[in-house]
Amino acid sequence: MNKSPSAMQQQDGLDTSELLPLSPLAPPMEEEPLVIFVSGDDDPEKVEERKKSEELRSLWRKAIHQQILLLRMEKENQKLEASRDELQSRKVKLDYEEVGICQKEVLITWDKKLLNCRTKIRCDMEDIHTSLKEGVPKSRRGEIWQFLALQYRLRHRLPNKQQPPDTSYKELLKQLTAQQHAILVDLGRTFPTHPYFSAQLGAGQLSLFNLLKAYSLLDKEVGYCQGISFVAGVLLLHMSEEQAFEMLKFLMYDLGFRKQYRPDMMSLQIQMYQLSRLLHDYHRDLYNHLEENEISPSLYAAPWFLTLFASQFPLGFVARVFDIIFLQGTEVIFKVALSLLSNQEALIMECENFENIVEFLKSTLPDMNSSEMEKLITQVFEMDISKQLHAYEVEYHVLQDELQESSYACEESEPMEKLERANSQLKRQNMDLLEKLQIAHAKIQTLESNLENLLTRETKMKSLIRTLEQEKMAYQKAVEQIRKLLPADALANCEPLLRDFNCNPNSRAKTGNKP
Repeated sequence: MNKSPSAMQQQDGLDTSELLPLSPLAPPMEEEPLVIFVSGDDDPEKVEERKKSEELRSLWRKAIHQQILLLRMEKENQKLEASRDELQSRKVKLDYEEVGICQKEVLITWDKKLLNCRTKIRCDMEDIHTSLKEGVPKSRRGEIWQFLALQYRLRHRLPNKQQPPDTSYKELLKQLTAQQHAILVDLGRTFPTHPYFSAQLGAGQLSLFNLLKAYSLLDKEVGYCQGISFVAGVLLLHMSEEQAFEMLKFLMYDLGFRKQYRPDMMSLQIQMYQLSRLLHDYHRDLYNHLEENEISPSLYAAPWFLTLFASQFPLGFVARVFDIIFLQGTEVIFKVALSLLSNQEALIMECENFENIVEFLKSTLPDMNSSEMEKLITQVFEMDISKQLHAYEVEYHVLQDELQESSYACEESEPMEKLERANSQLKRQNMDLLEKLQIAHAKIQTLESNLENLLTRETKMKSLIRTLEQEKMAYQKAVEQIRKLLPADALANCEPLLRDFNCNPNSRAKTGNKP
């Protein structure tokens, strides 16, 4: 009973290479010779009409067939165009120099592992660590980050109280956010030299705005904080908006990075204390040198933690740091920061004052060559400081409790003097942060002023150029009219003057206006 389409076409007398016409009427069936013979219908006019009818049906079928082919071709062209645009966008996004060379064997290994991402199978973490150390192809980096996030979630599950709200990305985009102004201001400051984000309100900035807006609506406590834009920007360079939103949720909630963006900044203060203690225990000379010049970690390391190194360091290096973060979590930031400072310890020690040290840490330190970056990434993979970080965090809380108890005792005995002593360290930190903030504001104001001046000058120059071009055209028309009106002999005498005037009409006009 069930017949294939090809069999049906042959039965109907149609060419098997053609498509069946999408007609509301059934295709005409040819009459058998016996029926024609019995009917005895030999009227030539009816035979001619039948032939014309069959010809019209044939033309009708061909027209529909061609229309179907045209529609299919149009759809395929649209797919090709979209694919071409996607490839071009992907090429622009991945416009950065990789740290290290990823061998073919590593590519094959990652291809096999990514199959497990679709089947949600647990992989051996030691094997993943080895593969990640050998390198990550930037064309597959986004998929690998999603694979690492899946492997983490297969082993760890957040308590229900710490789970993010279950609201889809598309639903969040339909809502309005109170953080809109702050997000818009930071769009132009996020990767301003990268081609994907450099165009004002281009595709990159619009995607970044959508992602930051969605997260600010999802996480009401954090909302939007400076620094998140760089993290979101790195994710967008390697995946789509919705995928980047899921990975941003993973970094913030599953790995716990959202703690450092909370309004009280308590987690960031603990991180600065932990970094200071690491320097004290492992690089005492460097620690003493920085303390003598009153340079606390919050002065130079806060942007490293808030942007995950993305605001100051090469993008290829930042991508490798993200590779390890997706595997090992927040302690990677400490390991990278400690390696950066220890590798440049000799040069930092040569800086003799506050200004030179700060300038070195902000400008010279991030300017690493490829071999230095590869060496540092290797050190990070081999370093283990998780126990020390936990101990320092406990130590910080104990000190805070003691400080709070001592402040209570001071209130009972000598309130004013004891409180001033207890708060002296906090005041110093506040002064450092204020100084840093003032320097940043001054730089921003200077840059904005320079930008306005340049835009004003550009507008004036364009207007002047248009005016000069109009004058030039007017002078050329006047010269042509003079040539038509002057007789040939007079024109021969004036030809050198007209030629010179035609070559430089603006200068002639200026000299002619002189009294």
